[in-house]
Amino acid sequence: MPIFSHKTNAKTGIRKGILKTPHGTIPSPFFMPIATRGAVKNITPDELRTLGADIILSNTYHLSQRPGVEILKKFKGLHNLMQWDGPILTDSGGYQVFSLAKMRKITPEGVRFRSEIDGHEIFLTPESVIDIQLAIGSDIMMILDECPPYPCTYEYASKSLDLTIAWAKRAKIYFDKKTNRMGDKRPLIFGIIQGSTFLDLRKKCVDELEKLDFDGYAIGGVAVGEPTEEKKKIIAQIAPLLPSSKPRYLMGLGKPEEIVFGVQSGVDMFDCVIPTREARHGQLYIHKNKKAPSTTKTWYETMKIKNEQYKFDKKAPDPHCACYTCTHFSRAYLRHLFSIEEGLALRLATIHNLAFYLNLMKDLRA
Repeated sequence: MPIFSHKTNAKTGIRKGILKTPHGTIPSPFFMPIATRGAVKNITPDELRTLGADIILSNTYHLSQRPGVEILKKFKGLHNLMQWDGPILTDSGGYQVFSLAKMRKITPEGVRFRSEIDGHEIFLTPESVIDIQLAIGSDIMMILDECPPYPCTYEYASKSLDLTIAWAKRAKIYFDKKTNRMGDKRPLIFGIIQGSTFLDLRKKCVDELEKLDFDGYAIGGVAVGEPTEEKKKIIAQIAPLLPSSKPRYLMGLGKPEEIVFGVQSGVDMFDCVIPTREARHGQLYIHKNKKAPSTTKTWYETMKIKNEQYKFDKKAPDPHCACYTCTHFSRAYLRHLFSIEEGLALRLATIHNLAFYLNLMKDLRA
């Protein structure tokens, strides 16, 4: 069986496939709940499986600090530590190059960070992030890259891209050396397409990284503040340029209608903090009707469950949802839990929002 096989729907452009990893196969397109530090907030691995999650995403930078590489090695990887038996994708720490810009220094060798926890120096290189991800036991590894801010000048984006391409070459050489005897247990490694909003730079990156023959390719740098139309332009023009035989991953995006747009543009993999983060703030994703998902918001709405209007509401949070939250509790009860700051509120809201996102992917695959 090849690592990735798929068929494309001629009418919709949606690619329906299967991705093979050391910890199991995943039907695509799929969404990855975020377990940045080795846990999806407010939900257990068993509950994730019940909801239909096949893969989760963790972060190399954060896991290298806590619990730390030594503990990960002691437990022979994150799977054993957190008791998750499915695939794990790990970001390389490249996003932290963007998000922690005030605490890092970029050099041709790698990136030096000052830890936000205790101030000690962290030095990430294209090679060291491979070693950390091997200790994590990642099924899918991302290479170290620089995610340029938005907006930035063409000159900055071009210089940044040259660095990303140079790091990609180093990462692939090192990865091949470290994993050449792992056989079926070899993890996958993905390249990341950068270039900000400049399409010629994006195309240059596709050309250069395709030569390195990564297992898959990600579109990075489209969730750093760009206007919606800029995001769409990048996705629509770059996704079809990526190798058809390899999985395509859109990093960090997004809202339900953005995911639908990505899938219709030929993207296979998605992740975003939105469903879990907004659940913690009492914002739920609710079906307006039974219409098929689309690139507009006509089929869903967001509900601020803390609002006074739900104080006496006996209806399920989402009458069109069959998750545990919606089949057992009322809007009034969920609002009550938030009003008394009961931890159960966060769990129930998280269960529903993840169910909404994971069911969206099931609908798109169907």
